[in-house]
Amino acid sequence: MTDRQRLPNRRASETLTLECGGLRYTATVSRFDDGRIGELFLSNHKNNSSADTAARDAAITCSIALQFGADVETIRKALCRDSHGNASGPLGVALDTLADVP
Repeated sequence: MTDRQRLPNRRASETLTLECGGLRYTATVSRFDDGRIGELFLSNHKNNSSADTAARDAAITCSIALQFGADVETIRKALCRDSHGNASGPLGVALDTLADVP
């Protein structure tokens, strides 16, 4: 296991909105100096709902994995997808959207 690489306390971040399963989500991402994603926050428009809690928990888990050296593409490709290859959950939609951003 590698050491956890933490982001600085003050850091730039970008925020985007997305939709998954008819629900709206907000994703906020911060990156390491080399451009890799270092953390991701997700929230649903219905605060404290089951969808909101599941999205937040998934993003926290993803962020910790990334800070310990996990590859974002490995995570992205491992997440659930429909028969057309589209992400089924909000974490997958967020990571797919970020993969399209230069």
